[in-house]
Amino acid sequence: QVQLVESGGGLVQAGGSLRLSCAASRRTVTMGWCRQAPGKEREFAATISRSRGATLYTDYVKGRFTISRDNAKNTVYLQMNSLKPEDTDVYYCAALDRDLLRRGVGQYDYWGQGTQVTVSS
Repeated sequence: QVQLVESGGGLVQAGGSLRLSCAASRRTVTMGWCRQAPGKEREFAATISRSRGATLYTDYVKGRFTISRDNAKNTVYLQMNSLKPEDTDVYYCAALDRDLLRRGVGQYDYWGQGTQVTVSS
C-alpha cells in the first residue's frame, strides 16, 4: 500500500499561481495529478515517470502547469501558473507501481485525499 498526502491547495486570484505537493509513503514509479469538480467525473491533468522523468499533460493545462518530482523525497509537485476560475477543482495525487504514462485516471492504483484549489475571478 501507498499513502499519498497532498498539500498546497488554497484560494488564489485569476492569473495567480499555486504549487501543489504530494508526498508518498514509499517509492512509486508513475505519479500524476487529476482533478474533479462536484458532480463531475475525475479528469486527468498531468503525469510523470520516475526513471525517465518523462511527462504528459492534458491539453487544457499544457503550458500553464508543470509536473515534477523529487525521487529522494518520494514527492511529486504540480506548479500551476496563469490560473483561471475554470481551474477550480479538488486536485488528487495518484500513483502506480508501473511505468505507464497515459492520459487517463483508470490506471492508478493509489489515490490521495485531495486538496481544494479555488480560483476567484
